[in-house]
Amino acid sequence: MNIKKIGLTALAASLVSVSAHAGEMTVAGSASVGMKHNPGTDGGKSITMGNQLTFTGGGELDNGLNVALSFVLDQGDDTAAATDTARLDSSPFDSHSITISSDAMGSFVIAGEGAGNAQTALDTTAAGDAWDNGFTYNGTAYAKMKSSSASGSSINYTLPTLMDDLSVSASYSPSGASATSTTGVAFTYTGVEGLSVSYGASENGSTVAGTAGDVTTMKGSYAIGSFTAAYSNTESDKETGGTDEEMSSFKLSYTVTDDLSISYGEETHETDGSSIDEEFEAISVSYTTGGMTISAAQYDASNLANTAGQTAERWKLGLAFAF
Repeated sequence: MNIKKIGLTALAASLVSVSAHAGEMTVAGSASVGMKHNPGTDGGKSITMGNQLTFTGGGELDNGLNVALSFVLDQGDDTAAATDTARLDSSPFDSHSITISSDAMGSFVIAGEGAGNAQTALDTTAAGDAWDNGFTYNGTAYAKMKSSSASGSSINYTLPTLMDDLSVSASYSPSGASATSTTGVAFTYTGVEGLSVSYGASENGSTVAGTAGDVTTMKGSYAIGSFTAAYSNTESDKETGGTDEEMSSFKLSYTVTDDLSISYGEETHETDGSSIDEEFEAISVSYTTGGMTISAAQYDASNLANTAGQTAERWKLGLAFAF
């Protein structure tokens, strides 16, 4: 079955019947503040504040299609647009997309940036990307595992329901300056109470030697009573001349009361050719009372840059308000 051909044909058919109309947009944001310890040579601390606004709008057309538009306003987050003159028109917006959907057709998300692809939608680790906390070694930032996204723009298609509790999606990302298109598929099954199992795969092409290859993600979680256990594994297999990588992770969570929860997770980043793996740990506590959530987290990294004994740590405190 040629998923890409079917998806793009359906998209073309749907766009023919869509006409432009003025619409209303709503805006949402969050009230939150935090303090964090910055790892590195300065070892300093900083205060943070929620600074993101999301504009959304949409509705149902006369032909039965549902159309939704989303723009995320996050000045300074889109660093690529800030430094690339060819993309300055996308700043200060971060993620932005249009969704076209119906029960019979499924759902298309056409994204200018931020949607990723079917596989990258799953590749957040079970521990919640503990590695993504600004860890450095001798002034050099931690080198994250290579992504399968060819560019920021993409078309993501979620098929209509094929069977109960099974979600199937496919994606197409056009080529960047030195890449060919990326295609991806993903499956998620939730047919057993408390269980969620997902699988995603993508093929990333490139004209740069050793860059093209396949990326796969498998993850699952199971909740029973107050306990939840989760596991994930992402593998990046490069063609000749590239470096293979693997990120495995687990997380254990315990809900003490309706208001208090505790979690602990670990991540292991393996790089082909190195006998020492980079490792990350995260422990977090969250307490909610009267519309206010207080959180604290501790992150530890070891063997940074695949060098034994090179460690770093970071902590975060947060306060969020719901109103």
